[in-house]
Amino acid sequence: MRLKILETHLDFLGHVNNATYLQLFEEARWEFITERGFGYEHIQKSQTGPIILSVEMKFLKELRLREDVVIVTEFLAYEGKIGKLLQKMIKPDGKIACEAIFAFGLFDLQVRRLIEPTSEWLVACGYSPKG
Repeated sequence: MRLKILETHLDFLGHVNNATYLQLFEEARWEFITERGFGYEHIQKSQTGPIILSVEMKFLKELRLREDVVIVTEFLAYEGKIGKLLQKMIKPDGKIACEAIFAFGLFDLQVRRLIEPTSEWLVACGYSPKG
């Protein structure tokens, strides 16, 4: 996902606030799963959807106003009910501004708990069996 750092992304120090990184990463994850058939409509129909369990972020380079960035999302693993994704914000010079590893799962909206991943969910997460 490509985006431009806007005035609304900045804090009083003139750089992107740490909470804003989380918001931008979330927007990119929604694009990622929606492009793979697991958007809002599917979530409402299946009554299952994504849930974040933890995040580990590293802030590596400052992002500034009107800078263009690309957010890449990469599937890492799925063990039992818990998956892991890596997301990176990449500056125009190719340097990584921020990277985060998210632990996540598939949440059943009816029983209100984490469930085993479905085949549709695995596809949405970027999983592809190695063969």
